[in-house]
Amino acid sequence: MKGNEDAFSTNERELMEYYNFTGSFGKLQLRSKILRSWFLHSLAYNSPHSGFTISMQRARGVKIGSGCHFCPYVQIDLVYPQLVIIDDHVTLGSNTMIFAHTNPTANLFLKKGEYPRKVEPVRIKSGAVITPGSIILAGITIGENSIVSPGSVVTQDVPDYCVVVGNPARVVKKIDH
Repeated sequence: MKGNEDAFSTNERELMEYYNFTGSFGKLQLRSKILRSWFLHSLAYNSPHSGFTISMQRARGVKIGSGCHFCPYVQIDLVYPQLVIIDDHVTLGSNTMIFAHTNPTANLFLKKGEYPRKVEPVRIKSGAVITPGSIILAGITIGENSIVSPGSVVTQDVPDYCVVVGNPARVVKKIDH
């Protein structure tokens, strides 16, 4: 961390480094990228039409397979959408949140200590069902044909063919296949 750097400058620097942007033009590129992502996300977030929502999320860089269904009010990482990979035939319920990063944005003490920005891909495998209000954190893989129960917070990978529930989410059932 540089001398008298504030939290905004630190976060901007981290993002500029991640996206390989430099200088004043790089700052403009970064802000444009985030504004575009936010705009497309806003269109997707409020749409009752799953196909339109998926198109807007793909335009943001989210990798989405075929035959998926997204309910309204799904939030997919605004800063790193390209790190979210959703395979075929996945269902995302309303108010689902998927994060490819965590960041103590305003707390420089934590950022420079044990809790720096964490940026890791999220993968949701084919046939998974993420029910309303679930939260998927950075670095998580949701297994094939698994179900994340309503309101669950997924902090660890979910195996294939399982039902998870709770905060933190834990396996409560294996699905016969």
